[in-house]
Amino acid sequence: MPRAIADSGRIELRIDAAAKAKLARAAALQHIDLTAFILRAALPAAENVIERAERITLSERDSQRVLELLENPPPPNTKLRRAAAVFAKRSEKRQ
Repeated sequence: MPRAIADSGRIELRIDAAAKAKLARAAALQHIDLTAFILRAALPAAENVIERAERITLSERDSQRVLELLENPPPPNTKLRRAAAVFAKRSEKRQ
């Protein structure tokens, strides 16, 4: 189970001695400290995971369907009209 990240920005990592030695050796070969070595590898991987999770990839057919719906939206149904009315009331109260 992951531990909570403290405000100090410090992260604890449990690792066996052989793995730590391998990481330390690789870091030394690049003339950087272990933290920098791990961050160089981990941050791009994290960015990649986040980007894949946040991006929606559509097929050509689906892209055309989205564009068609944007250009020619269907008429609002009852549920949408009700939501718009609730939104309008809430917006009036804020002003």
